[in-house]
Amino acid sequence: MKTFLDKIAINVHARKILLTILKENPMLEQILRNSKNELEAKTGIKEWVLPILQQNPAAAAYFYGKNSGYEFYELLTWRDMAAIRILDYIEHEGEAWPDPNIPGELAETCPVKMLWLATNFGIGGAKPDFFLDMFYLFRQLNGKLRFKIPRHEQVKEWMERYPAGTEPKIAGLRKNNRDRVIRLLIKKIDSGEIKSNHYTFEPGLNLKQKSSLMNSWWTEARFHLTFAVRTPDMLNELLDYSLDQETMNILREAKEKGIPFFINPYYLSLLNVRTPGFAVGGDLAIRCYVLYSRQLAEEFGQIHAWEKEDKVQAGKPNAAGWILPSHNIHRRYPEVAIFIPDTMGRACGGLCAYCQRMYDFQSGRYNFNLTKLKPKETWKERLPKLLSYFKDDTQLRDILLTGGDALMSSDNSLKNILDEIYRMIVCKKEENKLRGEHEKYAEMVRVRIGTRLPAYLPQRVTPVLVKILADFKKKASRAGIRQFVIQTHFESPMEITPEARQAVKMLLDAGWAVVNQLVLTAPASRRGHTAKLRKTLNDIGILTYYTFTVKGFRENSANFTPNARALQEEIEEKYVGRLPAEELPKVQKLLHHTGNIIENLADLRKNLNIPFLATDRNIMNLPGVGKSLTFRTIGITRYGRRILQFRHDRTRNHSPIIDKMETVVIVEAKTLAEYLRQMENMGEIRDEYERVFGYSLGETEPRMPMYEYPGYDFEVTDKLTHLDLDLETTAPNALKTD
Repeated sequence: MKTFLDKIAINVHARKILLTILKENPMLEQILRNSKNELEAKTGIKEWVLPILQQNPAAAAYFYGKNSGYEFYELLTWRDMAAIRILDYIEHEGEAWPDPNIPGELAETCPVKMLWLATNFGIGGAKPDFFLDMFYLFRQLNGKLRFKIPRHEQVKEWMERYPAGTEPKIAGLRKNNRDRVIRLLIKKIDSGEIKSNHYTFEPGLNLKQKSSLMNSWWTEARFHLTFAVRTPDMLNELLDYSLDQETMNILREAKEKGIPFFINPYYLSLLNVRTPGFAVGGDLAIRCYVLYSRQLAEEFGQIHAWEKEDKVQAGKPNAAGWILPSHNIHRRYPEVAIFIPDTMGRACGGLCAYCQRMYDFQSGRYNFNLTKLKPKETWKERLPKLLSYFKDDTQLRDILLTGGDALMSSDNSLKNILDEIYRMIVCKKEENKLRGEHEKYAEMVRVRIGTRLPAYLPQRVTPVLVKILADFKKKASRAGIRQFVIQTHFESPMEITPEARQAVKMLLDAGWAVVNQLVLTAPASRRGHTAKLRKTLNDIGILTYYTFTVKGFRENSANFTPNARALQEEIEEKYVGRLPAEELPKVQKLLHHTGNIIENLADLRKNLNIPFLATDRNIMNLPGVGKSLTFRTIGITRYGRRILQFRHDRTRNHSPIIDKMETVVIVEAKTLAEYLRQMENMGEIRDEYERVFGYSLGETEPRMPMYEYPGYDFEVTDKLTHLDLDLETTAPNALKTD
């Protein structure tokens, strides 16, 4: 280990925070000053804190692992959580884990040693962010940092800070943006700088006529894909040269490194150039999609897949033990698998800066060469063979058609895929009739389509597409499918425009439910932002599904929101939309009856006096297997980055491989203090987030009944197919350094 860092003096800022910690906690100071070494200090702190924990038998049982789960988690007090974290720090003192945020480095946790060295010798090399985290930890223990749930009125006040794209004054801004983009595109077409065989002007048209023609083209998805921005300089020009020099330098570096640019004109028109007071900061959660960070630019080329089960080798088990036929199918759980077709669905309507599949863009397997992505003739032959994987599996009952973006496929390709899925559904059902009691396979009951186009490119939702979806639902319902779901991704209430609202209504009219998955980027994590998004989604008939912590390592650190904030948002903001248990049966019906869902959601919220339905779960996709927010903070680096130990979510079925796996350790990409400085730079009030330091352990929320799979009138076999557990499954052990 880098023990030479122990001899580096702490700076003045760190020293001042330490002195405050010691002043507020005389017992801690006494232990540290009277200890001859860090081992004595560790023993002394443990003997001081353990009796505090034991005052609550439920907390002691939780610490020792005798009790676990949400019902026991709710028995812990704010002070209990502080005591558990201190004791976990002591338990793991001197351990280190590989730090994916700094390749080749180890993340070491020695908080007691850091405190002892700093107190007695003024050394240890710990940074101010470390001491600030410890400052709030001991304030949580001594009662100075109190637990408090914000009042409903406070949450609603936070929500009002964020405008929605459906508001008339925002729509007016977008019209101005669209007019500016259209003028520039006309100029570029006239000069020959950009060309299209399909979108051309006949000779003799004046500017007004060209503008009218462009406005009619604006309603076509093909237009926006044709004229998508592919260079930083064109992006800046269409944004009226509003990007600063530092941002442009980063974007040019990203372009040189090979990071694709693909921003369609519609989505570009959602970014404000000259922002009036009522909209200041409103588009930050959109901007972080299209403006790359320096960390991403620097890391591109050496990005590693976050989710290990997404590494697929044909015929070999993935990290979850599932044997898969090709890269077209990804799988984590027994009941569901992702299907990625070899069509234009491997592309998107734009590239999200923190895309979880950035490593696929890095390798070139995903790209925006739409011509090359068109399916080859052999695809028609491969499609039924690939879907036989679902038919021949004992447990699969849910297919998620995604990409890329499933709706980037042409209407014809999508229809062919859905028709083949229908044939697979029917065939699985027919073959099941020949199986005996206790030998029957799970039949398909849910079909999902993953797409961000309702936000990125709502023009893609056309009457032709809607008819394809409606026709599929009609015949697939007769074959036993009971849930038809469009799984989309809105990040900001500013993305919900009149065009998006119309697209969603058309999908609902086709009989498909629409649910949203949100990634809790730093801009999206601002107080009240997610709550306002949930409300605006409900207003147009969308149900919320998951709120994800940002995945990835250093490449996504700029957008990363610490898990403590995800937990704080769950407990301090999302709670205003919690549903009473007696109302859950009503909500369950919403997935099945989409025709009047907008009115039904409005009536339900009005009757319960809640602004939105909190039907989603805050979670992280683990860099191993599955999703979870069941964790404890077991360490902290001298820089202040927290080290979290996750357990798998036992509230849902998993591959049995998790019984052979150790817990998953994640070294977070930024400190909480760094996150709060980022919030301040976005105009946020730091004090409103103060309690975020106290959220150091969590349990995965119970799954909403509406998202459970429908049952069968027969018993499904316990047999598992396409599974091989004969592989190395344990994570590397932590290294002891003391």
